[in-house]
Amino acid sequence: MKIDRLIGILSILLQEEKTTAPELAKRFEVSRRTINRDIEDLCMAGIPIVTSQGAGGGISIMDGYKMDRTILSSKDMQMIMAGLRSLDSVSGSHYYGQLMEKLKAGSSDFVSGNESILIDLSSWNKESLSPKIELIQDAIELEKTLRFQYYAPGGETEREIEPYFLIFKWSSWYVYGYCLLRNDFRMFKLNRMTDIAHVKSFEKKQDVPVPDLSKEKVFPSDVRVKALFEPCMKWQLIEEYGAESFTEQPDGKLLFECDYADDEGLLSWLLSLRDKVTVIEPESIRRKMFHIATELTEKYRKE
Repeated sequence: MKIDRLIGILSILLQEEKTTAPELAKRFEVSRRTINRDIEDLCMAGIPIVTSQGAGGGISIMDGYKMDRTILSSKDMQMIMAGLRSLDSVSGSHYYGQLMEKLKAGSSDFVSGNESILIDLSSWNKESLSPKIELIQDAIELEKTLRFQYYAPGGETEREIEPYFLIFKWSSWYVYGYCLLRNDFRMFKLNRMTDIAHVKSFEKKQDVPVPDLSKEKVFPSDVRVKALFEPCMKWQLIEEYGAESFTEQPDGKLLFECDYADDEGLLSWLLSLRDKVTVIEPESIRRKMFHIATELTEKYRKE
């Protein structure tokens, strides 16, 4: 479609200092005459495009040009600002805040100060996370391996990875890279990493798989739990799993059913609910809950 081609041409002109009609014609698989007509249409739309002939000539956008309403509306800019501000909330370098100032420059006529969307992605442990994020960003950019201590349910290990992606998923930060210990791609949670340091340069792999962040991949379901909750816990079930996660019983109790990735995560959650939940199945979880409760009783009875 013509409008798609016009947007594509404008995007190229905004990113590249100069291009030529033959290059654009080849890229969009149209004739040079069509490109010339497209350039005329962009000029008529108010985009100050400059063309020059001869050696070193080509098509470019006038120096100092700033995008205005013809490209981005006030709402568009507000959404961009909200997104950048959310990234800056967890960045230790304040890069996104500086980028916001650049975007605001010359755009005050349609970027008001009355932001209606405020997003803060930083955790309560921002002071410890921000240095990690900055260190990992630098390692990815400089192509340096990362060495760190990693703490997981299976124990503590020292890892060294070739980092490729810094990932924010739901409420946690992760780094994804090639683990030299496991000889495979792995994802590590930043909150479980300590003593992070750059080690040595590495050559980036060409066939790096994009991390699969689906729930089925990250948290494969191994356990199906069925439990009865006291009515006073309805707010927590709705907040964490949604109103569809339970069925209200005639006596007011809430029948909850859900798949869990592992026993340890499930047990930690159930124990945090104290006596407000009764596990119905699986039987293996009931036995483990009884065993833990018995051990706790004996421990505090002795003390």
